[in-house]
Parts: sequence; structure tokens; C-alpha cells
Amino acid sequence: MQTYVEIILRTISAFALLMITSRILGKQTISNMTFHDFVSGITLGSIAANLAFNDKLGYWLIALSLLIFFGISFLVSKTALKNRTWNRLVSGTPTVVIENGKILDDNMRKIRYTLDSLAQSLREKDIFNMEEVEYACLEDHGKLSVKKKSEYEWVKRKDLKLYAAAVQSFPVELIMDGTIMEDNLAHNGLTIQWLEQVLRERSKSVSDVFYAVRGTHNQLYFDYYQDHIDNPIE
Repeated sequence: MQTYVEIILRTISAFALLMITSRILGKQTISNMTFHDFVSGITLGSIAANLAFNDKLGYWLIALSLLIFFGISFLVSKTALKNRTWNRLVSGTPTVVIENGKILDDNMRKIRYTLDSLAQSLREKDIFNMEEVEYACLEDHGKLSVKKKSEYEWVKRKDLKLYAAAVQSFPVELIMDGTIMEDNLAHNGLTIQWLEQVLRERSKSVSDVFYAVRGTHNQLYFDYYQDHIDNPIE
């Protein structure tokens, strides 16, 4: 019984320490992951796993190891913010893979980036024709940034001299899984009575609604539990 209690306590401690250190290291670790973030994430996770399950090593020794590694990672991140050279060393630098519409095969070979990977990354950006690309750069976090040739770029509102704001308000979730988001209503000057009235006009009630949101132009969208689709795609 004592072993089970020890494992439970160690697991809770590992989770708590990992959450705290991850919060301090910042959102960068889970968004645009660089080389440094990748190494830090894997190592901290491995140490935390040992803290949770490796009863052959003392609890405080593993906890100390985790805190030391966290401290190193934190200092490296802080130094990288102040020193551009150090930042390039620990995070890497972007690599241009397409310039003036030409694929830079030498650069791709240096970073071992294949044509298949390039084509896939372009498709993820809705670009299926390589000829549309003027400039592409593989960022240090592994994502591809692309600038299209001018003739393939999307027309912007300012190009059409439409200067009115496209977004009037941030979307407001009103109902989620049949539950009214009362805080969202209150923060946006809306009431439950107003929402119920809107639903009555549609011959519906709150219990019928799976999801409801007020969009950027104050338009209302409702998704109901009963979709009336005979053969939904799985």
C-alpha cells in the first residue's frame, strides 16, 4: 500500500513541477518550438517521468535534477533574449529555400529538407503550384513562411479602397454543449432573457442548442443537437 501512495504522490509532484516550470519558461515552448525548446521539453519530460515512477532513485535527487535543468533552460532563454549571437546559437536561424521563384537546392541539402517536405508545407498554405511562390523561408521553429508573387496574392480591402473595418467585434460564444456562457453574456452587455427570446423566435430552447456564437459582424450562428442528417460522414 505504501508503494502505491508513494507513486501517487510522486506523480502528482512531477505533474505540478512540470506545469510550473513550463509556465515560467513561457508559451514559446509549446508554440514556435526551437532547438532549445525541443531539447528542454524532452529532457524536462524525461526527468519528470523518472520522478513519477523510478523509485530506485531518491525523490529529492530527481526533483533537484529537474529544478537544475529548469534553471539552466531558463538562463539560456533569458540570455538569448539579450544576446542575438547566443540566440542564433541555441535557437538556430531561418533558411531561405526559395528566392525569386528559384528553389535553392544547396540550402535545402544543408538542412536536409526534401522536395516532398517543401511541397507538403506549401500545400498546407493552399499553394499547389510552385510557380506562385516568390520567396519561402524555413523558420527556426520548422514552419515555412511564404511570400507569393504579386500576381498570385490575394486582393486586400485597401486595394479596393474599402476602408471600413472588416471586424466589428470579437466572436462571443453564447452556448456550449447546451450550457449558457453567462460570463460571456455579461461581459458583452447581453442577457439570458435576450438569448432565450432569440431562441423562441426560432422555436428552440437552450436544451436544443449544442453550440451558439455571435460572430464578428454580430451575426448569430446556432448548431443544434438534432442535425437532421440521415447518414453523417464519420
